[in-house]
Amino acid sequence: MSQSPVVMIDGKDLPLHCPTNQTPSWNSHPRVFLDVAKTGDAKCPYCGTEYKLIPGTEPHGH
Repeated sequence: MSQSPVVMIDGKDLPLHCPTNQTPSWNSHPRVFLDVAKTGDAKCPYCGTEYKLIPGTEPHGH
């Protein structure tokens, strides 16, 4: 069983959505916006990719 990737993000990546602009088109699914500002992490409900804020990152207001 393969494990879903963990992607570290910072303030310039917000607002965060999955798939990101760097995701290959063959590995795409409907875009979903993820809120990482409250807890510091989020998991995509489609592909299971985990996103975590880099420690010390200050989320910018959007």
